[in-house]
Amino acid sequence: MTITGIIDKLENNKQVFKSLLFDKVEQEYLWRPKPEKWNILEIVCHLLDEEREDFKVRTRSVLETPLKDLPAINPEGWVLERDYASKSYIETLEEFLVERDKSISWLKGQIDANWQNVYKHQILGNMSAKLFLTNWLAHDYLHIRQILRYNYNYLKETTTLDLQYAGNW
Repeated sequence: MTITGIIDKLENNKQVFKSLLFDKVEQEYLWRPKPEKWNILEIVCHLLDEEREDFKVRTRSVLETPLKDLPAINPEGWVLERDYASKSYIETLEEFLVERDKSISWLKGQIDANWQNVYKHQILGNMSAKLFLTNWLAHDYLHIRQILRYNYNYLKETTTLDLQYAGNW
């Protein structure tokens, strides 16, 4: 896939996230499929933090200063460290969508950058800027799938009706 193609898909995913996540009531975005699983609010907080501090920052780092160590991140720990549970759902979602716009704008200015620049990770080996960009898109898809699964499971748990007619999940 081309750099432009990946950027276009990241841009399109903004609408996908918006469509999947707006218009949720508190009961929906706080619901957990299991006690140890994140709820939708926590997923949205995670998406915002990843947008700001992981994929964009690391892609930029490899493009601009590939010999410099990547900034540390702690996505699993941030849930408690940053008290995701206390965040405003709608404000966080809006912040994420604005941040995605900023990311797309920045990325469109990088089309001609050296996407083959490599960061030499101690454990994972050579990691190109294009690898980070492609994984950014993959991360979107993983969370889109997760949100769709939550939507289905929430419906299944909150209805008394049989959902077998819809087909197998």
